[in-house]
Amino acid sequence: MKSNSKLENYQAKQDLISERAVRSKRDNRLFLAVAAAAVALAFAGQLAYFSFGPGGQEADLASTTDQVETPAAAPDADPTGVPDLSLAEGRPWNGSLNLNGQELTFELAGDLAPQAVANFVSLSKNGFYEGVRCHRLVTSGIYVLQCGDPSGDGTGGPGYNWGPIENAPEADLYTEGALAMARRGGDDSSMGSQFFIVYQDSTIPSDAVGGYTIFGSITGGLDAVKAIAEAGTIDGSSDSSPLDEVLISSVSVE
Repeated sequence: MKSNSKLENYQAKQDLISERAVRSKRDNRLFLAVAAAAVALAFAGQLAYFSFGPGGQEADLASTTDQVETPAAAPDADPTGVPDLSLAEGRPWNGSLNLNGQELTFELAGDLAPQAVANFVSLSKNGFYEGVRCHRLVTSGIYVLQCGDPSGDGTGGPGYNWGPIENAPEADLYTEGALAMARRGGDDSSMGSQFFIVYQDSTIPSDAVGGYTIFGSITGGLDAVKAIAEAGTIDGSSDSSPLDEVLISSVSVE
């Protein structure tokens, strides 16, 4: 009887162990399924955020990001990549910009917009703008040609952002020839490499954080930009890519 009792106890223990093993496997499968679903949901949430929500990109004057691969930051940049504003030297700078073989001369206001000028000078001297498109032309309401995005679609930048806004105009009036920085709407620390050339007086409304940084002006050759505007956009609308591709072949500053 004792032997039978021991055998029965042993068998009962073995059955219990087997049952626990089966339950453990079932629980592990359930855990993995739940974990996989959670990861998928989180990934979908990230896609939704960056594609459609507050993180979405909009190709307008309020549009410059660092979401694409760009040249490495210049050695005169701080750890975030933003060039030190002392590079502007608090003085005027003269330079030229070549668009499709047409030269535009400009003057930069290192005293009024030191961070913007330091940024533009640093990027120009490091060849950042060479071969970069002017991706957006607006021909109604406001009159601007927007350039400086290495991705060519309004979402690119130098790999960093900076702010705040400098030297925004009174009454939101951007006079013919103004050079100004693009940024995201409602974000005064989202400037990067994108800028716009005003080829006709334009009133561009400020948003909650202010206007747009004017860092210089075109002093010669603006007719080349007006000719690009007269040719119109690629889709015939008043706000799209220029009809003919517009490339910056070189920028020099001194």
